[in-house]
Amino acid sequence: MRRIACLALAALATTACGDNVPTQEEIDDAKARVERLAASTHQVRGALEVLGLMPVYTCGEPRRSFLNHAVEGLSSTVACATARVQAVDDVADAVVVTFPASGCDVHGLRLTGRAVLEYRGGEDLMEMHADLREMAVDGQMLQAKVGYGTCSDETRLFADVEGQVPGREGHSFHINSRVGKREGFPFIGGTTLLFDGPGELTGPNGTDRVTLTSLLYEVGNYLPKEGTALVETADGHRLNLAFQPVLWRVGKVEVTVDDKDPVTMPVVR
Repeated sequence: MRRIACLALAALATTACGDNVPTQEEIDDAKARVERLAASTHQVRGALEVLGLMPVYTCGEPRRSFLNHAVEGLSSTVACATARVQAVDDVADAVVVTFPASGCDVHGLRLTGRAVLEYRGGEDLMEMHADLREMAVDGQMLQAKVGYGTCSDETRLFADVEGQVPGREGHSFHINSRVGKREGFPFIGGTTLLFDGPGELTGPNGTDRVTLTSLLYEVGNYLPKEGTALVETADGHRLNLAFQPVLWRVGKVEVTVDDKDPVTMPVVR
């Protein structure tokens, strides 16, 4: 009977099949939560990718001069988007990026609507904040605040994003991400993105609390290549998610439910 039970579990996931195996119900529940989290972090990555359309401000260069050249570069590299510089006040300018109604494919994401990127300060200290409330990622509207600060002692990048979980009616998310820097990786606009931070996933059965740690995304991929996520569920369970390169290649993640044996399961988009 034990062997039959393990074979049944293997239809969905691979496990050590010892005496501490999660039940089928626990596996099904964990899989649904993992897929909601993956869909949500994909939206956060989409918001951050908008920042990568523009180069990071070059400290010491006049703000308007930098933006004019940056907009020219954006128009040549992302032909489906249009961009223009707009004065805000004496110490700030904005770049308005507009995507066509049919969508603009950027790094595996379909972007529509418009984004307003405001640059305030310059030369010694620059703060950039992007308003993405009129933009959609893969058809999903976002309530997003993303941006960075630079030209001071510390360069930082952030994303505070909330919205509906794509394809999961009645479920929403809110993730407050801090983007990390790793030796050899560009700040933004490269082929990799590394971020951490807390978040929440809310549905009919309550709110799960999420902690993301060093999630490393490769441009154009749905799942993070490596990193971990802790999901503390509304009903008192803990799910530990371990993203690993060897599993990433086949669209899977290792999940540990409470203190039971880890299970490897596919993540369906």
